[in-house]
Amino acid sequence: MALGLAACAVAPVRTTPKAITPAQPLARLVVATPDADHDVLAQLLAGEMALTRTDLKAAARHYAKAMALSNDPHVAERAAGLAIAVHDDATAQAALQRWQALGAKPAAMAQARAQLALDVGDTAEARRQLELLLGSDEHDAWRQFGRVLVGARDQAQAAGLLETLATPQRLPADAQAWLAMSELGDRLGRHAYAVQIAEAAMQRFKTAETYAWTAQLKFKDGDRAGAAVLLQKALTREPNNIQLRLAYAGVLGQSGDYAGASKLLEKGPQNADVYAMRAGMAAHLHDDKALATLYRQLQKAPADVREHSAYLLGQLAEMQKRPAEALAWYDQVGDEDEHAFDADLRSALILHGQGKRSDAHALLEQLQLAYLDHPTQLRQAWQADAELYLNELNYAKAEAAFSRALQVVPDDPGLLYGRGLAYAEGGQIDQAVQDFERLLKIKPGDIDASNALGYTLADANRDLPEAERLISSARAAKPDDPAIADSWGWLQYRLGHLDQAVQTLRGAWLARKDADVGVHLGEVLWQQGHKQDAQQVFDEVRKLDPHNGNLQQALKRLHP
Repeated sequence: MALGLAACAVAPVRTTPKAITPAQPLARLVVATPDADHDVLAQLLAGEMALTRTDLKAAARHYAKAMALSNDPHVAERAAGLAIAVHDDATAQAALQRWQALGAKPAAMAQARAQLALDVGDTAEARRQLELLLGSDEHDAWRQFGRVLVGARDQAQAAGLLETLATPQRLPADAQAWLAMSELGDRLGRHAYAVQIAEAAMQRFKTAETYAWTAQLKFKDGDRAGAAVLLQKALTREPNNIQLRLAYAGVLGQSGDYAGASKLLEKGPQNADVYAMRAGMAAHLHDDKALATLYRQLQKAPADVREHSAYLLGQLAEMQKRPAEALAWYDQVGDEDEHAFDADLRSALILHGQGKRSDAHALLEQLQLAYLDHPTQLRQAWQADAELYLNELNYAKAEAAFSRALQVVPDDPGLLYGRGLAYAEGGQIDQAVQDFERLLKIKPGDIDASNALGYTLADANRDLPEAERLISSARAAKPDDPAIADSWGWLQYRLGHLDQAVQTLRGAWLARKDADVGVHLGEVLWQQGHKQDAQQVFDEVRKLDPHNGNLQQALKRLHP
């Protein structure tokens, strides 16, 4: 007590009492939050996140938990659908019961129960539920019926139910339903049923769509004439239907009637697809005038058509010998366009043709980087780069480019052939022979490879009997091919048969004024002593290819 009194004696005296702050009304309120397993929103969110990852099993688990916590029939419906999708039959059954208790519509319930019955292989129950579905007042009952069957695990089981239930006597007065059942039958492997329903629909409804679908089935059966007749009938009902016109033109084109297809497409509405098919038909007919007309028409087409036809416009410009315009059109091909790679590839070739070699190779290098994860396009970019180096007589870089491509697609015949040429032109005969022999092992008897190997041996003046065997084989397969004739003529020169060599090479030169063939002919004429004739041929070669490397080498041999 004494100590306590002493402490009180020295404690400071408060002159003003401390204000007491009243507590906020909610300051001590504690809200109980459920854990994730008992939080319906958390389960729904987790389920949706699983769906974005296409993890159906995880999504089904989360929706099953959400269903038990929710009174929303849509949640139970989603849980049932996911459980059926992952073949969790017990959970699906529980979800269906929960959904029914929450007030599911009878038609929707019948659809889901039919799906589950099909999933477990209960055909009788599936049929009973499908009967309930089709007997309901639901306006899209037949569409739901089709959805059940198209998702069935056993296609034969689904096809049997289709033929049993979707009969002409039961189908509604709705052409779309008939067409859907016919298409489903074809998809499920019941082609005869598909044809039966399609022809019955065509006779009953006589719409353009029923004629078109029946035509498609006839075309599938190889009856092109019958398909064409039906498509023509479809067009009489909808003459401006672009898809019908394209389909009809396609059938005519595949039947060889390119002129008829072109005439059909010239009139009526035009869009990017129509212009593209018209260009294809004109190309088949080698109709340069029609292609020029198409180019002019497309240039005046609406902006959206030009935008979707930029690649086609570039091709047409190239055909009209307008490289600058072609480059401009190719530059307008969007990155998402299916022809984006082809447009850039064509641009590189045009640049190279304009003498802009560095720009061409730079563009091809960009393509190689951009398409590292696309082996097909990457191979094309490397091959184009290599072939341009071959054209420049830069054989070392050509070989390197071909070799890089072969690392991506080993033993590719086209790349082996190209690298063999690069080796041969670069004087690396052993490597060239190795590539050509490898190619012949991959493709025994290949004509081009046989000719290339035979010519390489003849040009190097080695193993001439083998060269003769290879070129003879190629010549027998393609007796009128100027390139093979050139090889044969050059082989005869190596064998010392100068008259035969001149005769063969002159024929090849007249058939196709190829610079390398001309060089060979000129050299043999020179060796025969016909120097004036040889000089005349060399002059023609200079006009064709002023920088031809083989000509320069031949002149060095003839004028040491």
